[in-house]
Amino acid sequence: MHSLVFIKQVPDAAQVRVDYETGTLIREGVPAIINPFDTHAIEAAVQIKDKFGGSVSVLCMGPPMADEALKKALAMGADNVFLLSDRVFAGSDTLATSYALWAGAQKVIQEIGPVDIFWAGKQAIDGDTAQTGPGIATRFDVPLVTYAVEIKEVDPSAKKIQVVRLLEGGTETVEVPMPCMITTEETLNHIRFAPLPYFIKAAKTPVVLLNSTNTTIDASQCGLKNSPTKVKKAFTPPKRERGEIIEGSLDDIISSVYVKIEPMLKQLGKV
Repeated sequence: MHSLVFIKQVPDAAQVRVDYETGTLIREGVPAIINPFDTHAIEAAVQIKDKFGGSVSVLCMGPPMADEALKKALAMGADNVFLLSDRVFAGSDTLATSYALWAGAQKVIQEIGPVDIFWAGKQAIDGDTAQTGPGIATRFDVPLVTYAVEIKEVDPSAKKIQVVRLLEGGTETVEVPMPCMITTEETLNHIRFAPLPYFIKAAKTPVVLLNSTNTTIDASQCGLKNSPTKVKKAFTPPKRERGEIIEGSLDDIISSVYVKIEPMLKQLGKV
């Protein structure tokens, strides 16, 4: 079993800032972390490796500092880590990012071998689009299961996996053939504490650097200029006004509220 997990290093949401000229995030001086949803994807892949054997590869697209996120992935139990880093990727939207990660994954497959399960967090906390995972699945032309909350059964011999996924009104259980793409919710699993041998392995395992020169990536499909999504305006939402506090007996409160909504009810023909 070979799992490939796509992760993203994101700014700590509590300290995020926006460049209002370009509509992009300002990352300088802001602490960076692994996207929280992605950590559960790594944990799920490692659990499957622990049960069935095989290996876990992790691919991250980002600046050179993103190797810190990959080192943490190694400490969580990953075996091979790849950093897709090049100036031509700067400012890529989800379409350009999914293309670059798909092309980078081709290099991982070439180096490590075919992938049984592709993993990603359901969305990144900096963009909240939930589009990159599905975009990669589309390019690989594999079944996609989003919002996974439970891995019910894995059958390596039959090349099938059963996953419980979250819906608006509940959950559903789906069975798909492998290879497939699964995007994960935070409730999928609990992140274990990494044992000391994993930290030692993380320190010794090199991060493999991928870029536009050692992959088949077409630079004309990446970057801010080649991204069809354009941010026209970025702003901080205004603070909501404090609600009105009405004091008195229940009858007084009901009468006061009715007086306020009576004109609206009349317009709707309810009075």
